[in-house]
Amino acid sequence: MFVRFQFALLAACLVLGACAATPQPLVPDRSVNPGYHVVGNQVLDKDGNVHLFHGVARPSMEWSATGENITKTDFQLMAGWRTNVVRIALNQDYWLPGANGAGAASYQENVLQAVEWAKQAGMDVILDLHWSDKGDLHISKADQQQMADVNSITFWQSVADTYKDDGRVLFELYNEPETISWDVWQNGGTVTSGFTAVGMQQLYDAVRSSGATNIVIVGGIDWAYDLSGVPTHLIQGENIMYATHPYDYGNKQPSDWDRAWGFLTATAPVIATEFGSHDCSTSYTSQLIQYADAHGASWTGWAWYVNGCGFPSLITDWSGTPSAPGQVVKDALATY
Repeated sequence: MFVRFQFALLAACLVLGACAATPQPLVPDRSVNPGYHVVGNQVLDKDGNVHLFHGVARPSMEWSATGENITKTDFQLMAGWRTNVVRIALNQDYWLPGANGAGAASYQENVLQAVEWAKQAGMDVILDLHWSDKGDLHISKADQQQMADVNSITFWQSVADTYKDDGRVLFELYNEPETISWDVWQNGGTVTSGFTAVGMQQLYDAVRSSGATNIVIVGGIDWAYDLSGVPTHLIQGENIMYATHPYDYGNKQPSDWDRAWGFLTATAPVIATEFGSHDCSTSYTSQLIQYADAHGASWTGWAWYVNGCGFPSLITDWSGTPSAPGQVVKDALATY
């Protein structure tokens, strides 16, 4: 659709003899694409086949309005690992008008371009609300917060309206809720850092208010790791996946996975949208992938970004050379 759009513009300007030197802005892909839908504990594609997402998380557009090394080649390198999805982290203060950064229109076009490059490389896209602002668009710097806020509702209404005709784009409502109760997680309320949070149900409803039927991904509490309270706090709606973030900490070891999130794979689709260790070891990453495969869970490894073991990074340079855990991820992707 994007190519047809560009050719139409070119033809029009040639006929009128008024071709502008300034490149035309991108538009979302409006091609007919029923996308994915959830049935029971599985995601099905448009033909009714079971589909699992396996890929990488791509940070930097949460702290940079342009992103760092966000290029067509970068997405092609990811696809060279046989990824079928990339998770792109976003910042609501860059997206929304009147907020921080280079301006909403410019940032939105940068996101559109990144999504287009990812899809051209053969990948689906998860758009993840990573950084927010406690309800104040004019704070000095947005960051990762305890939970979403009222501006997050406006953000998701806008993002969902932009991509509601493209089923290859999924929406991860909030990156890592932390130090909140399950009731606040579900329906919002006052949090300890002093603002009124909105809950996952409100964010889900914001997406659906646009008419979007795209899959929505909902992360748990304890920095998105813990999904144990989901059965008693289900988000009401359809086309919902649940996200976990297992990292190699003492309370998030494989012996706890059944309790924290593995049990949920029996009744709902689960995706580990982040996981890893912070010392370049490989056993935790290997165990996570094996466990996810055994439970029919999807995953995106953190992170396709050059910043060393502590980040942790899957690559050691922008040519896509894998780190030690990155090699585990790359080898696993080659088997699907």
